[in-house]
Amino acid sequence: MSHLADVDPELARIIECERLRQVNGLELIASENLVSRAVLEAMGSIMTNKYAEGYPGKRYYGGCEFHDEAENLARDRVKQLFGAEHANVQPHSGTQANMAVYFSVMECGVDRMMSMSLTQGGHLSHGSPVSFSGKMYEVHQYGVDLATETLDYGVIAEQAKKVKPKVIVCGASAYPREIDFKAFQEIADEVDAYCMADIAHIAGLCAAGIHPNPTGVVDFVTSTTHKTLRGPRGGFILCGADRAQSIDKAIFPGMQGGPLMHTIAAKAVCFKEALEPSYKTYARQVVKNAQAMAAVLDEAGLRLVSGGTDNHLILIDLSNRGITGLEAENALGKAGITVNKNTIPNENRSPFVTSGLRIGTPAVTSRGMKEEEMRVVGAWITRVLADITNEKVIREVGLEVLAMASQYPLHPA
Repeated sequence: MSHLADVDPELARIIECERLRQVNGLELIASENLVSRAVLEAMGSIMTNKYAEGYPGKRYYGGCEFHDEAENLARDRVKQLFGAEHANVQPHSGTQANMAVYFSVMECGVDRMMSMSLTQGGHLSHGSPVSFSGKMYEVHQYGVDLATETLDYGVIAEQAKKVKPKVIVCGASAYPREIDFKAFQEIADEVDAYCMADIAHIAGLCAAGIHPNPTGVVDFVTSTTHKTLRGPRGGFILCGADRAQSIDKAIFPGMQGGPLMHTIAAKAVCFKEALEPSYKTYARQVVKNAQAMAAVLDEAGLRLVSGGTDNHLILIDLSNRGITGLEAENALGKAGITVNKNTIPNENRSPFVTSGLRIGTPAVTSRGMKEEEMRVVGAWITRVLADITNEKVIREVGLEVLAMASQYPLHPA
């Protein structure tokens, strides 16, 4: 990054500090991952120089022939990856992908939607009152069974019959168990609703066959590309050919202008990488790592929401420890372990404080770590959480974290 260092040394310093933070610590944010050098090169390419409003073959600017090729490559690859009839790879984020689906089938201020409560595992864009989705539509939210902390499809079906929504959203940002997409579509069919699966967190697991793939099962699939898929920050939508036109119009000209073509190029790289046989090995290891760490945390007496995990994330209930999610996040952060505070079912604290902690394994798995390392990391977490005010323990764990991190580069050869 020599040019940046010459032009803007202040920003170059900030970026270098962030590089060192990532190199020297362990990223356990469930919604984050590490991209390959190839993805980074595509993201930083001259594809960013071009306006390409519209779609391949129907642009509003000249000189888009190579951008057409790049976008078609991304669309074809993601359709192959998930077995979809149609794909739109222009959404700038998962939230905008969700927005496009809502806009394509619902009338603002009129129609109802059903979705998972944010405090019990859902996402802001699924109808939270502070989100556009909660402001524009009448939202009815479902949650988990508080005894099992898992989805009860029978209860959700009964709620849908009473609510009669236009759209039922399934998918979550903090749900550690497998989701039955077929059951959700059957519920939607029974009440004449559309079903949208937001697989932002588990897209990579779905693509690899580790988690059931909702494509072709539900009406719409939305996702990000930067979580388990290990790509650039962005979104995409999958649907049947019969809904392609309405989705494409909802994205452009409905809610976005010029697409970020450098990001779409990087998405194409990410989809190619996910089509490689080695990616399935990676996705399986992500789940193995989460389960290995969960076992250590459970044995140490930490209460895991739903009792464990089927996917890439672990949700810890700290309410019996006398500490908050925020306090736990800060203490672990001092030791070089990055996690995030998170609400849990039956939450009674503010989302800025929380009673829970969310942990994920995609990024450390990308660095080449396996079950043995996860058991060690799990032991470090329990040591810090046993007494979050013990600065001596935090420093000791921090040195051990640094030693482990130094053995696993961000971009393994």
